[in-house]
Amino acid sequence: MARILVTGGTGYIGSHTVVCLMEQGYDVVIVDNLSNSNVEVLDGIERIVGRRPDFENIDCLDYTNMDRLFARYSDIEAVIHFAASKAVGESVEKPLLYYRNNLGSLINLLELMMAHGVKNIVFSSSCTVYGQPDANHLPVDETAPIQKALSPYGNTKQVNEEIIQDTCHSNANLHATILRYFNPIGAHPSAEIGELPNGIPNNLLPFVTQTAAGLRECLRVFGDDYNTPDGSCIRDYIYVMDLAKAHVKAVERMLSGAPTEQVEIFNLGTGRGLSVLEILRTFIKVTGVHLKYEIVGRREGDIEQVWAKPDKANTVLGWKADTPVEEVLMSAWNWEKKLRGIE
Repeated sequence: MARILVTGGTGYIGSHTVVCLMEQGYDVVIVDNLSNSNVEVLDGIERIVGRRPDFENIDCLDYTNMDRLFARYSDIEAVIHFAASKAVGESVEKPLLYYRNNLGSLINLLELMMAHGVKNIVFSSSCTVYGQPDANHLPVDETAPIQKALSPYGNTKQVNEEIIQDTCHSNANLHATILRYFNPIGAHPSAEIGELPNGIPNNLLPFVTQTAAGLRECLRVFGDDYNTPDGSCIRDYIYVMDLAKAHVKAVERMLSGAPTEQVEIFNLGTGRGLSVLEILRTFIKVTGVHLKYEIVGRREGDIEQVWAKPDKANTVLGWKADTPVEEVLMSAWNWEKKLRGIE
């Protein structure tokens, strides 16, 4: 079976994708500098799959060691590129860190892929490239205009997409699939892996579960005065396992030679928008856990409302995100409980 290089493969989405790849028989080598993940994730992957992926503790900015990796694993057939700094708020505070890390790592990767004859890349992009879509483009399909990013993080995704498009245009042998996904949540049903950010979480659900587990005193909801039914921001929350399966579908499609364009772009979401407050109320309902939260001011860089029109991914990739949100929230809580030893 083909060997796949997964950068950022011990991270949240990366680790769940590695599980799905290995379950389909792929050989996987993970590259991760562990800046926002834990090496113990490899143990969780092994417990789920029954075998361990190859792992290299390398920063994608380290050109020399990345070059050696490609030489060592000369049978890599595709790359899935997750490795990136990803917190919207932090990117506003530390823009240069985000530009250096997110742009430099992709540039290194593309150069080395071409040097070593690797022809396929799946890029982890984001709905942030659409900014705040106007009403005519909600739900958001792939034809929605790219808007000026509201954060340096969002801008790095836009620029990275342009880098991929330009590089493919100059190299007919290189093929790319760009997956623009919405808001991943949840954990593997085994509770062996899940979302475990280093330090204070930047994403909603780990903050919810950590607050429910007593690690955080109170959850902050950033704004209740948006133009939405309950005043809180609306997102398209997608189960991480559904999202992971889309990456496997993308790899399968590329390796089979099916793509009709050199660069294919897909929106990955459920097609349904849920507000922050809806997520909190549903979590409380399905877990029976009291959750303390307070409304605070808006957070710079946040988009008011966005959700996907995933029809293209549904038909072309043959993929669909349809896990009920109640089940997804319960998976996140089961992961948190196992992590903290809560009965």
